Amino acid sequence: MNATKPWYRSSYSNHDGGECVEVATSPSAIHVRDSKDKAGPTLTFSPEAWSAFITFATEAQVTRAE
Repeated sequence: MNATKPWYRSSYSNHDGGECVEVATSPSAIHVRDSKDKAGPTLTFSPEAWSAFITFATEAQVTRAE
C-alpha cells in the first residue's frame, strides 16, 4: 500500500511530521499510518467502518465543546 497510493495529511498538521497520521484511500479500504514511520504498519478500515469512526469523532467533538 505504501508505494501505490498517495498519502494525505491534515492541513492542520505541521510539515515536520510530528504526531500526525496520514490517510490513503482505495475503492475498498481506508488506510491509516503514522507519519513518523512511513514504512511501519498501517491500519486498514472498510469505508463503512471509517465513516462510522468519523461520525463518532465528530459527534464526540461537538459534545465536548458544549
